[in-house]
Amino acid sequence: MKLKKFILPVIIFIGIVIYLSLFTVKEINQAIILQFGDPKRIIKTPGLQVKIPFIQNIVYLDRRILSLDPSPEEVIASDQKRLIVDAFARFKIVDPLKFYISVGNERVARSRLATIINSRLRSVLGTQSLATLLSEDRTKQMAIIQEGVNKEAEKFGIQIIDVRIKRADLPQANSEAIYRRMQTEREREAKEFRAKGAEMAVTITSTADKEVTVILANAKKQSEIMKGEGDGLRNKIFADAFGKDPDFFAFYRAMQAYETALIGGETSLILSPDSEFFKFFGNIKKLKTE
Repeated sequence: MKLKKFILPVIIFIGIVIYLSLFTVKEINQAIILQFGDPKRIIKTPGLQVKIPFIQNIVYLDRRILSLDPSPEEVIASDQKRLIVDAFARFKIVDPLKFYISVGNERVARSRLATIINSRLRSVLGTQSLATLLSEDRTKQMAIIQEGVNKEAEKFGIQIIDVRIKRADLPQANSEAIYRRMQTEREREAKEFRAKGAEMAVTITSTADKEVTVILANAKKQSEIMKGEGDGLRNKIFADAFGKDPDFFAFYRAMQAYETALIGGETSLILSPDSEFFKFFGNIKKLKTE
């Protein structure tokens, strides 16, 4: 009975020792075995591992590619233009021992990397003009920044996979000033276009008026010529007719005079019956007889 009481605590103690001696490293992690705070072994292979209980403890580090999103940074370009740059980075812990000794944990590492990235952004982008930072050449500048940050990150056992700019905008005050300047420039261009349009309209109108005057003058000239030719032809016909039969011509002209003088009803004529104007009226019976 006494032996059973002694064996049971021993079995429990051995079970606790075995439990505390075993640990699992996941595929997404890498582990550092510390003995009284001193690194003793690095484990990068996932699976079941063994350590000395009560003496050694485990520090797990992520082996995946991690993201870092530092706060936006204000950068002054070489042409003294201010720019708000919001960048992000991706990094990986490649040397767990150096990482643990230099920064200790991921929170400190992120803070240090954010400071380095912002410093490199100011130093590299500050040597470029605003137009360059907003153009396709920005990719080359980001490659230079990544190279510089990677050199600094190697001291922490970190490899920088990528550094990119998410957003690059002007400060609010600068944006409003640039917008107002662009608006003023567009208004000036619009006034120039309107002035040129008005000038072209005056030129076109003047040309059209001149052409209308010339066309009307030519048309009037042509009409006068045609009218003169018509009058000449008419007079010629009258002259030929008068030459052939003077009495008929006199009769015809008298009929035209009667038509012009008597039609209308508003004109009164007081003439003698034997007036020359009515000479053909007295010969009506004679004309009928003939």
